[in-house]
Amino acid sequence: MFREKGELSEKIEGILPRVAKPGRYTGGEWNMMVKDWRSVEGRMVFVFPDVYEVGMSNLALRIIYGLVNADSRFLCERAFAPWPDMEDCMRDEGVPLFALESKRPVASFDVVGFTLQYELSYTNVLNCLSLAGLSLRAENRRGGDPWIIAGGPCACNPEPLAPFVDVFFLGEAEEQLLVLLDILAVGKLEQRAARDEQACRVIRRKTLRRAVEVPGVYVPEFYTHGRGLEEPSGIAERTGVTTLTGQPAPEESDVIPAVAGGAPYVAEGAPELVKKAVVRDFEGAYFPDKPLVPYLEIVHDRGSLEIMRGCGRGCRFCQAGMIYRPVRERSVETLLVQARSMLEATGYDEVSLVSLSSGDYSRINELLRGLMAELEPRKCNVSLPSLRLDSFDVQIAREVQKVRKSGLTFAPEAGTQRLRDVINKNVTDEDLFRVAEEVFREGWQQIKLYYMIGLPTETWEDLEGIVEQVRGVLAAAKRAGRRGARVTVSASSFVPKPHTPFQWEAQDTPETLLEKQAFLRAGLKVMKVKFSYHDVYMSWAEGLLARGDRRLANVLESLAAAGARFDGWTEYFRSEMWREALVEAGVDGDWYTSRVRSEEERLPWDHLDCGVRKEILLRERAKANALVGGQE
Repeated sequence: MFREKGELSEKIEGILPRVAKPGRYTGGEWNMMVKDWRSVEGRMVFVFPDVYEVGMSNLALRIIYGLVNADSRFLCERAFAPWPDMEDCMRDEGVPLFALESKRPVASFDVVGFTLQYELSYTNVLNCLSLAGLSLRAENRRGGDPWIIAGGPCACNPEPLAPFVDVFFLGEAEEQLLVLLDILAVGKLEQRAARDEQACRVIRRKTLRRAVEVPGVYVPEFYTHGRGLEEPSGIAERTGVTTLTGQPAPEESDVIPAVAGGAPYVAEGAPELVKKAVVRDFEGAYFPDKPLVPYLEIVHDRGSLEIMRGCGRGCRFCQAGMIYRPVRERSVETLLVQARSMLEATGYDEVSLVSLSSGDYSRINELLRGLMAELEPRKCNVSLPSLRLDSFDVQIAREVQKVRKSGLTFAPEAGTQRLRDVINKNVTDEDLFRVAEEVFREGWQQIKLYYMIGLPTETWEDLEGIVEQVRGVLAAAKRAGRRGARVTVSASSFVPKPHTPFQWEAQDTPETLLEKQAFLRAGLKVMKVKFSYHDVYMSWAEGLLARGDRRLANVLESLAAAGARFDGWTEYFRSEMWREALVEAGVDGDWYTSRVRSEEERLPWDHLDCGVRKEILLRERAKANALVGGQE
């Protein structure tokens, strides 16, 4: 449609005065990289399926953007889901989704790469494809269209998106992404030279056959539905033994029998089990020392220093703790060099230490001393996103917030020791009260506490335990002489996730979660504690997609047709739209969310290996089950 790059740029410039925050769409940020389109062999656009301020805060974007552009063979540009006001203008003016660097249409690139950070971004993925002028389903795209690839944490069960994506990347991209891009770039060059569409399809198949040889690559079209994948009937009549959640297990006829390897699909010339890619040399892995600096405020407007990857704690609800194993650390020496380079290249006044559990970094005190020696003269701050109660060291907190004291965040997760033992969260009430008193004595005025509700085996006593814990923290503040101390409580809703010991459990219904939120709200209101919580219907939709299969592709397609977008934002999520899409697709949403799965059932992600064997997950589930009756 736009033969010259300038034509599209002029159209975009004409739209910007009509939208809020035009800086989301201009590009031109500090450290932005623009490469000659004709001098490279492969062209990728990284699409973050959410608004600019969220996407630019994402460390994966910074790493992949820098990694690809550091290779002379490739270029990488960026695109983001336009906010609804911009999208409406783009559709009115016939402007397709475009890359910020060159203002070229996304459809003109060789590879379009999506990151899947959270399930409720899936409708934005489809909306971005539509806005780019591309067919949603891979089977309908033509040889001249770009490859659609996707990775990120949600790729550990990508089945709801499988019909829309050519290639999923499972695991860590630093050592394998460039290998994959090389294969796809060659394939795209051959397709564009092909004589007809039939020849393009042959090349496509050949290229994807090469791609599956790359560690971490999953090509969904090489896997077909196996016998027995139809939705079971008679779920309402289930009877049998009681499971961890206290609900009846499904009858044998209701579940899909396990097959060799537990794979729910039959592989056609591809690995029966796709193993995630793991960065072996984390110390030497690529890290962006000149990250992009946006001109408008973003969600996490600071430098990010990834000090370690993986977590050895083994919390049974935590997907990240399972899929990012093994634990690897960067040396203090390397981190100090990276921090120095990043600050000099960006001018940031804050550096965040990124990991799943920064307090577990083996040389944390040494690192903090070195960082503060660099940062304090610059009036820069260090932040730790979350601190573990059982490894908290007030000296660490004191070092981190020498420049300015902000609030501290802790995550007890559950209100009683019994439930914390079930989820393998090894902290005690005494840990919390001791730490609270220490930090209040040191001068902090605010603590934020994170909890989950709806956890397996949760009772009303566990919820009352949250209220009592908060009362204990306020008492600790009083003992420390901080009568004006503020305690904030946040309660998310538990969503069972693949590749965790709780992947078989039922999710609380929205109605049950509403009751639990009301209980906590009433108990905390008496103490004048600020209480925030998640939309229960959004958690339900998240759970639907998290453990879904390919039948949900029809649901997503219906949602896209109905105009669903930004479902991760409360102001745009419409639960009734989701219910209608399920009805239209003939899918029972409760079958995915509210039932306990048998341990013999084939799961949609059983053909994907994220690094923790299924027998280990079953063993951890059995340990949790043993604790229900108070046994070790």
